[in-house]
Formats: sequence, structure tokens, C-alpha cells
Amino acid sequence: MKIIRYSDPDYMESLENLYNRPDCPCEIEESVAAIVAEVRRDKDAAVCRFLKKFDLLDIVPSGLRVTDAELDAAEKQVDETARAAVSMALSNIQDFARRRLPKNWTYSPRSGVVLGEKFAPMERVGCYIPGGTAPLVSTVLHTAGIAAAAGVPEIVAATPPGKNGEIHPATLYALKTAGVREIYRMGGAYAIAALAYGTETVRKVDKIVGPGNAYVAAAKKQVYGKVAVDMVAGPSEIMIVADAHADPEFIAADMLSQAEHGSGLEQAVLVTDSPELPEKVIDAIRSQTEKLGRREAVERVLSKGVFLIAAKDMEEALRIAGRYAPEHLELMFEGAEKRAGDVKAAGAIFVGRWTPEPAGDFTAGPSHVLPTGGTARFFHGLSVTDFMRRSSIVNYSREALLREAGAIETFAEMEGLDAHGKSAAIRKKGI
Repeated sequence: MKIIRYSDPDYMESLENLYNRPDCPCEIEESVAAIVAEVRRDKDAAVCRFLKKFDLLDIVPSGLRVTDAELDAAEKQVDETARAAVSMALSNIQDFARRRLPKNWTYSPRSGVVLGEKFAPMERVGCYIPGGTAPLVSTVLHTAGIAAAAGVPEIVAATPPGKNGEIHPATLYALKTAGVREIYRMGGAYAIAALAYGTETVRKVDKIVGPGNAYVAAAKKQVYGKVAVDMVAGPSEIMIVADAHADPEFIAADMLSQAEHGSGLEQAVLVTDSPELPEKVIDAIRSQTEKLGRREAVERVLSKGVFLIAAKDMEEALRIAGRYAPEHLELMFEGAEKRAGDVKAAGAIFVGRWTPEPAGDFTAGPSHVLPTGGTARFFHGLSVTDFMRRSSIVNYSREALLREAGAIETFAEMEGLDAHGKSAAIRKKGI
């Protein structure tokens, strides 16, 4: 854990180093490129080879898809408390999603011209559900649940299998509850390639959404263009802006909530205008870490991914937050409700001491699939509109076209595209 103070001579250099998160290592990019090429070439056979290599599962292509019997059996293993939590979260998530559904619209900006937009859900979407270090049941709801709210008719899920090819019962229950029936036991880069290019068993999708490790992120980057992707996300991160009145125990708990994800590359950052708060938070982190079940994963992050910044004042703290552009940003200072709009960039903003980031991970409503690595400066979190196709509507009357035909012909002449000009000129004949 590193404290960075405004009074340090290398303060600005330390901040720049923090802003510039490392790119995906070249060796991962190269390894993923080979995997994607092999799946594209050998299809099912390649998927089964990678299942055996990476997941120690020896199956034939007919065993890739989860059966209805497996879904039914999984449902019986999920207790009522877990079912109620899934139901509540899905309801909250889909309610938020439906409020953002775009509506078709038209208007007439000038006589004889009608312009507008129409929206329709994508036909087939693939949701990647991580499962290597923890069964991310909530990710099912924050991807497939939103796709269902958008009206996507075919929602496909891919998730890495555990021992004996089994998928966690709660994950399967959440998928079934969200309306997903096409589920494949496959993970990592080879799953992304199968969804993107298709195999004999897995039909290709229009878009791939969902978080994953560095290999998944690299694969999404490489298949982009063949399919749409939501974003290229990296390790999880949280930044907390707090003042002297914030509870160090709350801050520590929220920082640790992201440190436990397991890759060891996560970041947890505190920015404060209180010189004394960093040491108090460090003490709380150390104390709470002792009692965590995933202590080993957390300690990998504590050694190189936890930063505590004592800034000049709250104005600078908010500037740092906007420049860092975190995946998750908590505002834990007096008057935070009035200052949330001052933050330039963040995937999601959690306002006040009673709004911990895990509320967003699980039950709040907006998707927890968010941009990382500073990409919140130009990407946004997954939303229902990301599952929609948008088409512009253009409708001219005869008179309206004739009014603008001359300008159309002029543009065609400037650009040396005479066929473009003739498509307007030919409609003027006989007038």
C-alpha cells in the first residue's frame, strides 16, 4: 500500500503513473491471436481441445450445451433465500433498463421532409459470464437480464465449467430466470472466438457482452468488427473520494470489495483532503483483511494495487478522480450529492456513505459491466440501448427533393461522384 502526498516532491509523477494503467502484455495478445485463429479454423474441434487444455474437461461437441435437465436440476439446488435475491435484483435491473428503452420518433424539419429514428432489438446476443475464481451470478442479471428487457429474442451464454463440466447451480438458475436457454460450457478466449465466428454447434452472435480476464478482453478486441462488443474491460478498480468525516472502516471495506476479485491486478484508490485519513484506512484494511475468506487474492492487490492520495483540497481530489476515470467511484464526503456532477468521468458514481459499490454490483439497477483502465473517458457502462439497433429514417416528397437536388448535384461534382449527382438529376427530367 502506497501513500502519495501533495507535499511529496514526486507527487505529480506519482499521479501520472497512477493514471497510466498498464496495457495488456504482448504475450497475452499473441497467445489469444493463436487461440482465436484455431477456433476460427477448426471450430468445435478446437473448442473441445481448449476445454481439455484449460479446463481439464474431455467432452465431445454434443456435450458443450447445457441441457434442460441440468437447468431443472440446478434450480432444485438453489435455496429460497438465493432465489429471492436473484428475483429482487433482476426486477431492479430490468426496471431501470426499461426506463431507458428508446422510442421511435419522427419530425418534419422542412416542408416535404420527414426525418427520424427507429429502434429494434438485436436478434442474437452472446453474454460471457466469468466463473473461474468465483461464480459471478450477478453478471448473468447485469447482461442477459438487460438483453431480455431490450427484447432480444436469442440470448446465448458462455461460462467456464468447473469440475466434471459442472456449472454453479446459482449461475444456471439465474440464467434460467433471466430467460436464457442456450448455454455453453466454455470460457476464456476460445469461448469469445466461438461466439464471434460460430462453430458447428454454436451459432455466431451479433454482439458479445460481459466482463472477463485479460484473455477475454484481448479476444474481444481481436474479434471486434466481426461482431460488436460492449467494451474491452480490464481488472476491476475502485476510487473513493473522502473527507475527514468519512468512516475509515467503511472506506477499507469498500476498497477490499474490489481487491478480492482475484487477478491480482485490481486497483483500490483513496483520494482525500485529510492528511490523517490514509493511515487510518491502512490500519482498517490490515485488520479487515485478516478475516477475509479470499485473503490470498486480496494480499496480492495490497502489495501493488492500493494507493492512498492526500490531495491539496477537495477540488483537486475531484480533478484527480476525473482524470483517473475509475470504473467505480464512491463520493464519501459532506455535500457529495451536490458535487457528483462535477466529476468528469467515471463508470458509475456511488454517492454518500450509505451507498457501497457492491450495491451496484448486485441489486441497485444499472449494469455492473463498466469501463475500466481510464476508458470511462470515452466508454460508458452497459445499458439497454447497447442491445438495440438504430436506423435513421429519411422520407422526401417530390417537391422537397427538387428543392435540394441542386445542392446534391453540387456535392457530387465536388467529390467527383457523377453517379451520385445523376440519381438526383434523373428525377428532374420532364419537369
